[in-house]
Amino acid sequence: MENSSKAGNFLVKIIIGGISVLIAEFLLPGIHVDSVVTGFILAAVIILINLTIKPLLIILTLPITILTLGIFLLVINAAMLLLAAEIIPGFSVDGFWWALFFAVLLSIINSLFGNSLDSIN
Repeated sequence: MENSSKAGNFLVKIIIGGISVLIAEFLLPGIHVDSVVTGFILAAVIILINLTIKPLLIILTLPITILTLGIFLLVINAAMLLLAAEIIPGFSVDGFWWALFFAVLLSIINSLFGNSLDSIN
């Protein structure tokens, strides 16, 4: 029963994350998502990247994150979005600053929806 709950929670996060991606893409001209399906795929890939690669980067960059009082985490989020842009056909970002703005806006929209793309639980 617990596994089906986690799977359902994962699907809800993908749906809410996909809606958030599409809203943020609409608001930012430097972000390009070709279709609605690509937006939902992007949400799923962001969740997987945040579960696997992002924790390793946070540990490796802990000294600079402490020195910048956590602001460097925004750079890591932007880098993860640029990585997703390389992986997913149909999603492109015009540059690092657009990725940074997209990461911040996506975080704000997800927090308004009560959703976090960082974990599955």
